[in-house]
Amino acid sequence: MNVVEGTKPPEGSTVETVVVRFAGDSGDGIQVIGSQLGLASAMAENDLGTFPEYPSEVRAPVGTTYGVSAYQVHFGGRPIKTIGDEADMLVALNPAALKTNLDILKKGGTILVDSGTFTQRNFEKAGYSASPLEDGTLDGYRILAPDISKLTLESVADIGLNRKASLRCKNFWALGLVYWMYGRDRQPTIAWLEHKFAGNKDVATANIAALNAGHAYGETVEATALEVARITPEPGTYNFVTGYEALAWGLAAAAELSGRRLVFSSYPITPASPLLHTLARLSDIGVTTFQAEDEIAAICAAIGVSFAGGLGVTSSSGPGIALKQEAMSLAVSAELPLIIVNTQRAGPSTGMPTKTEQSDLNQALYGRHGESPLAVLAAGSPAECFEMAIEAARIALTYMTPVILLSDGFVANSSSPWILPDIDQLPRIDVANHAEPESFNPYDRDPETLARTWAVPGTPGCEHRIGGIEKDFATGHISYEPDNHQKMTDVRADKIAGIAKSIPRLEPDQGPAEGDLAVVGWGSTYGPISRAVTNLRARNYSVSHIHLHHLRPFAANQGNLLAAFRRILVPEMNTGQLAALLRAEGCTNVEALNKMTGRPFQVAEIEEAILSRLEPGDE
Repeated sequence: MNVVEGTKPPEGSTVETVVVRFAGDSGDGIQVIGSQLGLASAMAENDLGTFPEYPSEVRAPVGTTYGVSAYQVHFGGRPIKTIGDEADMLVALNPAALKTNLDILKKGGTILVDSGTFTQRNFEKAGYSASPLEDGTLDGYRILAPDISKLTLESVADIGLNRKASLRCKNFWALGLVYWMYGRDRQPTIAWLEHKFAGNKDVATANIAALNAGHAYGETVEATALEVARITPEPGTYNFVTGYEALAWGLAAAAELSGRRLVFSSYPITPASPLLHTLARLSDIGVTTFQAEDEIAAICAAIGVSFAGGLGVTSSSGPGIALKQEAMSLAVSAELPLIIVNTQRAGPSTGMPTKTEQSDLNQALYGRHGESPLAVLAAGSPAECFEMAIEAARIALTYMTPVILLSDGFVANSSSPWILPDIDQLPRIDVANHAEPESFNPYDRDPETLARTWAVPGTPGCEHRIGGIEKDFATGHISYEPDNHQKMTDVRADKIAGIAKSIPRLEPDQGPAEGDLAVVGWGSTYGPISRAVTNLRARNYSVSHIHLHHLRPFAANQGNLLAAFRRILVPEMNTGQLAALLRAEGCTNVEALNKMTGRPFQVAEIEEAILSRLEPGDE
């Protein structure tokens, strides 16, 4: 093993948190071992956050920078709300992985490489003119450079796999060494392998052998082992959940709470497709999924579900949402409940489909023809996707309106521990169908919500016609009268504005409800903002954190709350869309902090922005 010592922590020392980043070719099983480190860390009573990063190309040439896949795990003994600004350890299984991920490793951090892949040919593919292990590129880091490929082959030699299949186990060899260095228990991963490959015991045995060999190697060479602080978890049953899994379960729970049949109709697109995959596995609890031939067919099918009395849901990412816009206006005109999930990605056009962004807020607010108001929500974390799915269903069913629920690639694909809720303790969504023909009028409205009557087709005496052509306010018949169109336009807008009456008061997540500076965020900026504000408040700076989940309409008290602060800072992964909206709403003290790199905000970036806006004496 080639070892170059950089900053080396004391043997047996305890650290509060650790960030490990795995990187390798997209065929190296990086996502698998990243998720297994997350599972092992959860079992070790660590809080954690994870985030996978995929290449955009379906299968880039092996060994090139375009084909590098990565997975970052942040775990430790305090509440973890981010994936970590910098990695403490980088596992790079080829030169291209090292090249594209070295900038994320902190100076003095540990690098584990597979020296067996550090060949001249792979240097050229990665853009290195010489070996980075020898030319000074890695000065200041602690380098572990065993020939993982060779050692993996040796560890599985007696199992009978061919060379190609044997080399596929090298990711678990590397994972075994990481487990040694951070005191992770191998048993949860062994159990997972035995279950995953129950039909191919040789593959399971080989991966387990490689895992054990990497662990034993760490012990043999006396690689530095660190103890990671533990957190005292809240009582409850936990699951290790991604954002799209929590969203799927939230939609299923909403159907149960409302007594409606959930039908999910979508068309595959990155990064939204896993929601369809997850819901398709819930057919045993009554969830129906439909993969349509295109985006337009998908949303129209979902509208049909709601017309028939069910809970219609569709999803996509930015390009697909654009195709759904005409049908969204139809759902607004027909006044039918509908949930549209937008898992945002970097654009425009194809853009960077596997990278995260928040640039579809304006699209959600305004991306329809005519005056077509609807409700817009945003989830801020993987676990929060569950409750926001239920909130989207509550609004859609109560107010007979489409609802756009914004997620993004970071929220959807990252993961964290989550306490399973007791569905019997969740509030029900009570919305009745109209079944009395004597009193039926399809556009009778609830005086409180302004929602129109909902009658399921086939109900005797409740036959009616809806659609995209304007209807008479009183009768529901087709109408082209100017005054009627004005009235219908107004009532549709008033209905959406009235949702604010059922939204809880907006309160700061941290800090007082007035002061020098409030950091206002939405969506996946929650974690970095929360940690930055926590850090600065620990240093006695006067700063608050306010996070928005309802983006149309805003909470009724939002304007007064924001007006109580001298300055408002809005970090967004776009060019300032929420900041512009707040200014349009009369909040003149708003300043934007924008980032468009395809990567989430770092805590340090937000801390620096806050400090630059605090005046002397604000501490």
